[in-house]
This record gives sequence, structure tokens and C-alpha cells, in this order.
Amino acid sequence: MSTVMDNFSWLYGKPSCQGRIKVEPEDFVVKENLGFEFAGVGEHFMVKIRKTGENTKYVVNELAKACGVKSRDVSWAGLKDRHAVTEQWLSVHLPGKPDPDLAQFVAEHPGVEVLETARHDKKLRPGDLSGNWFQLTLRELDQPEDVLARLAQVQQLGVPNYFGEQRFGHGGNNVTKARAWGNDEFRVRDKSKRSFYLSAARSWMFNLILSARIEQHTVHTVMDGDLLDVEGDDRDRLVEADIAQWQQAVDNGTASITAPMMGDNALPTSGQAEAFEMAIAEQEPHLLKLVRDNRMRHERRPLLLKPQDMAWQQDGDTVTVSFALPAGCFATAVVRELMVELQQQEGHDANSDQ
Repeated sequence: MSTVMDNFSWLYGKPSCQGRIKVEPEDFVVKENLGFEFAGVGEHFMVKIRKTGENTKYVVNELAKACGVKSRDVSWAGLKDRHAVTEQWLSVHLPGKPDPDLAQFVAEHPGVEVLETARHDKKLRPGDLSGNWFQLTLRELDQPEDVLARLAQVQQLGVPNYFGEQRFGHGGNNVTKARAWGNDEFRVRDKSKRSFYLSAARSWMFNLILSARIEQHTVHTVMDGDLLDVEGDDRDRLVEADIAQWQQAVDNGTASITAPMMGDNALPTSGQAEAFEMAIAEQEPHLLKLVRDNRMRHERRPLLLKPQDMAWQQDGDTVTVSFALPAGCFATAVVRELMVELQQQEGHDANSDQ
């Protein structure tokens, strides 16, 4: 079954193994890691939930009703997949009010459990998380030994840090709409739609640039003018000299080659890397115009993603794999390098676009 992600290259070649994921919600387990401690006091009532078969925004609306507030008073750090078992924190703005009793809320929503509550002095905002831990069960694999071999490669070298299919909408519809908007075919006034289309536009161009570097065998190779994300350094480093030295840093994992999230300002790369990035981005003139017209700020994202704390086990034609990813990275990018899904499921990836 072809998908919008078939537009992009595989790091280890397209998998030969076919299989299924998300046969049951329990096959896709996600646990959020905020990466900070709560103050213990404050206007914000923090609720840790475990949900099964429910999407985050639905639970947010229902929790708001239970707490006697409007939906806009409940916030989250990241949206989570519906067809999954996921744990995450929600914050409810309750200034001067006691902690609400959530017993009835839990009784009325069997797919939602309240695991923990706390108080904090700040609301959760999208992106306010360190990352997510995943446990994925891959079933009905016709070549499980191929998956095991690929898992060893992924553990050592990582996977392409692609934005996942859900970023682009069903059949890539968000990208299609973004191109039409960028071509002045219509105006978008709805704030959430503007955000979806702009995000899809930038993510699509990033994926194209990353895919091109894989095709040209430069995804591990430092180019003249590349911008590197260097471990322990607050600012990215421009490669204008000492390429061999920077290549060694990339090889030993202390630096990462980045690609652009396009903005309206000039690329911070130079020379060969700048020319390469612009040549790919200019293949999507309407997306590029859209991003520039909306004054998006240029950002950088590492080309490769290396899952942490990887572990896996096989039971016949089933492989269970667990790993941790930073915020903003997609578990589907890992699965895509392991197997070809026999069917597609609807819903957000567990990191969700945050």
C-alpha cells in the first residue's frame, strides 16, 4: 500500500518484511517525559492520565467539563495517538480553587485513568516535554529475522529524522492545501488550519532535503558550509574549514548534521550546503513562497535520529521493541525502517507534532 512517505528514501533500503502495528491499542504504548519537576503549589492543577483508544483533545474537553472550566483552560505538552495506550500530563487553570474530585470523570470515561495529580505555577504549553518512551509490538511479520537485523543497524546508526505521515494529513492533503495557499488560490483565516498548512509545508521541504542527502550518500558526510548541532554547545557551528575534524565529530556522535526548517530569512549555511538546500527547496516554489509570506523563522533539525535505550525481543512472528525519542521526533520514522505496514491506521503519532 503506497503512502505519502513513499516520496522519501530509506536509509537502509525499503524493508522487505511486511507486518502489522496497532492491531490492538496495547501494541503502541507511549509514556511522556516532561523532564522537569512541578513546583507543588500554584494556579495550575496537573493531571497525569493514561488513556486507551481516545485522542488528547477529546479528553481535554471532557476534563474541562469535569473541572468546571472551558476547554481553553486545559492544556498539554504534546498530543498523543488515539489508537494506543498513552500516558501524559494535562494542566487545568484553577486559580484560587481547590483540587477537583475526578472520581465521576473516571467513572464516565472507562478509557481514561487518572494516575497522579499535582500543583504547578505554570501551565503546560505544546512542546513543554523532554521526550517520549515507546513500546511497540510488530505483529504478523513475514521476515522477522530482517527486522532483527535492521534493529541492530538502527541502534548503531539511527534512522532518518523524518516528519511522519500524520504531519502531512490524509493522502498528503495538508501539503496540497499549502501549495494552493502559497499559489494564492485561496486565503486561510482559521488559525489552526494556518498552523497545520505552514507546518506541513516546512516539514515537507525538510523531508525532501533529508531524502536527497540519503540518495546522494551525504547524510553521514559533512559538506562544506553545513551547520552542525554540537553536543554541549548552545549555538550551531558553521563548517567553513577543518572538514575532516568536524567529520570526526559527526562520526563519533558529538555533532549532528542539520537541515533547514525553511523561514523567510537567509539560510545560515554557506557554500556547497547552502546551494544544495536551496536547490531542493526551490523544487517547491509555492511552499517556499508560503513560508516566506508568513514570515516564518528559520530553524534547524538534525538529519538523523538515534533512538535511546533500545531493547527488543522476538516471539515467533512478533517483535516487541522499546526506545526513547526526544520531543518532536516520530516513532513512525523508526518503524518505517523496520517493516512495510500491511495496513495504515488513522491518528496522531505519539510524539505528535510537538
